[in-house]
Amino acid sequence: MIEPVSIVEGWCPGAIGDIAALHGRHYARDWGFGVYFEAKVARELAGFVSPLPDQDCGLWLARDGSGRILGAVALDGREPDGMGRAHLRWFILDDAARGKGLGARLLDQAVAFGRHRRISGIYLWTFAGLDAARGLYESRGFTLVEQRSGDTWGTPVTEQRFELTF
Repeated sequence: MIEPVSIVEGWCPGAIGDIAALHGRHYARDWGFGVYFEAKVARELAGFVSPLPDQDCGLWLARDGSGRILGAVALDGREPDGMGRAHLRWFILDDAARGKGLGARLLDQAVAFGRHRRISGIYLWTFAGLDAARGLYESRGFTLVEQRSGDTWGTPVTEQRFELTF
């Protein structure tokens, strides 16, 4: 049983390590991703949070009463794609938090931030097989616009780009 969870915006001590660890454990166990992936998450996330707060970026953390991070999502609008869309990144939930609506709450925070910032939309990269996440994206209006084989995360997968236009 999870204690009540709050969604907080911004970095807190330990967030980089916790988010990288959530990614590392989940994707190693379920998809065979290795150290390359976990290090990539930690490195890129550290670069992202260093200049926060930033009017074009947001990081949302789901934390329980003890401060433990159970989930996260970020919206990076510093380098929009060619159509002015911000990049949704590092969307992850602890296994114990899945299926309880927490992912929807996190995603809704990022989408609301994007709408408020008046960007043209949001894009994200994921891969085939993450059906629960895909269902959540599609329920919020994201559509699959590109699919290709790739190894961006250090393991060959079918990479997918989803977009949401405002």
